[in-house]
Amino acid sequence: MFDVIVIGVGSMGSSACYYLAKKGHKVLGLEQFDIPHERGSHAGQSRIIRKAYFEHPDYVPLLNRAYENWKELETDAQARLYHQTGIAYFGLPGSDIIKGVKLSASLYDIPVESLQPHVIRDRYSMFKLPQGFEALFEADAGFITPEKAVRLYKGQAIKNGAEIHTGEKVIKWKNEGRYIEVITDKNNYHCQKIIITTGAWAGKIIPGFDDKIKVTRQFMAWIKPEKESDFTPANFPCWMIADENKPGCYYGFPFLSSPEFGEPKGLKLAYHYPGKITDPNRVNRETVAGDMETLNYFLYKYLVCGFEKLSEKTCLYANSPDENFIIDKLEENVVIACGFSGHGFKFVSVVGEILADLATKGTTDQPIGFLRASRFEN
Repeated sequence: MFDVIVIGVGSMGSSACYYLAKKGHKVLGLEQFDIPHERGSHAGQSRIIRKAYFEHPDYVPLLNRAYENWKELETDAQARLYHQTGIAYFGLPGSDIIKGVKLSASLYDIPVESLQPHVIRDRYSMFKLPQGFEALFEADAGFITPEKAVRLYKGQAIKNGAEIHTGEKVIKWKNEGRYIEVITDKNNYHCQKIIITTGAWAGKIIPGFDDKIKVTRQFMAWIKPEKESDFTPANFPCWMIADENKPGCYYGFPFLSSPEFGEPKGLKLAYHYPGKITDPNRVNRETVAGDMETLNYFLYKYLVCGFEKLSEKTCLYANSPDENFIIDKLEENVVIACGFSGHGFKFVSVVGEILADLATKGTTDQPIGFLRASRFEN
């Protein structure tokens, strides 16, 4: 018998295990793959973190807490996860990104610099920016190393008494009222509460969610620019570009070297927009026609220098109907977190805390009302 069982120990699940164990609860984490792994949404070496959130200003208070909690994990584990490079936003003044960044910055007094054209030319000469593009710079932004973060959350959770099993798949769970039974391919367990954080597999294990979570296959690539030194974290920020002809945005990172950040090395870039719908159990991980075409559009339109393609990977988005997260209690003793829609990792440190509080206290001090599952009820 456990106080809480966490089903899915990826990014959100490992964080939840950490907060539960740190508060003295008897917790079991069950993960069908390894920790970390490359089959879901948390692989790929780097994830952007930023506060001037163009997607929805209501995320900003959660981001303020996330920054605090990332620092707490770094202190506990004596390791570095957050790398402050700043982020540059590029787009036409009427684009969703530029308008949204300005809105969040104004509502929450987030320092964001509006760059004059000559500054853009001098500072970002490696980009070919179309006429009329505006540039904003958020200095406190940067990136988190995801695989390292998941490993640290797992390690610190175990250090605080959590039990975590890898390679163990949950077949089903049953709410018996007085307790919950969790049945895996290896054993049966019982607990008072469960937290379900299964990412792309959420629709397969959360009742009634098979039509709420749309899983899409996403492609990313790493390149080597002609002059690496121009693109190192000391000289080059994270970036997002809103193309005037395509929905979503292109985004990327500085050039990250293998010795410090692990494989794959290079300048990572990707297209943030839902890709082709897929089944998480049957994802084509090979590069197919159209994958590089989307990124080539960006490379040849926006990049000044030559480059060499180094490597490619696929990951998964678990998209909610409105592309905002779903964090809620499904039942009084069942907590869910899913539908992070390709922009959730920066929130891992606060979501884990929220889930632990919802499971053990029934409530949270964090403002998650706009993320409740009830918004999709007819």
